[in-house]
Amino acid sequence: MIQTDLLLMDGDCGLCTHTAVFLHPRLTDKTSIRFLAIESEEGQSLIDTFAEKFQQADSVYLIRNGKPYMRSAAAIRTLLYLKWYYRMWYPLAWLIPLPIRNIAYRIIAKYRYKVFKQPSTCVYPNLLP
Repeated sequence: MIQTDLLLMDGDCGLCTHTAVFLHPRLTDKTSIRFLAIESEEGQSLIDTFAEKFQQADSVYLIRNGKPYMRSAAAIRTLLYLKWYYRMWYPLAWLIPLPIRNIAYRIIAKYRYKVFKQPSTCVYPNLLP
């Protein structure tokens, strides 16, 4: 059985919704990762199993090979699921130091509701493989 990784994002966030809609058609294997809303029952039960610092973070989460990642570390690792012309940016993204990446992530997260319109419905169930 193939282990499916999970990308947990805010189902009420326009940026997260646009990101999921952008990523899905560009995946190399649509069964390798599943999108899940943080607010969902399954999402919350998964977050409850994380270490406390992960539980307290209002962030995007990626569970890759059973290990959770958050903020910019999750976002950058998402490139590994995409077609080669996106995946090639993965090593370059790691050249940016983690504190700088996370500062940028937090600034974007702070203003995401003001810049992106809230979706009327969560699109993640419709992106299932």
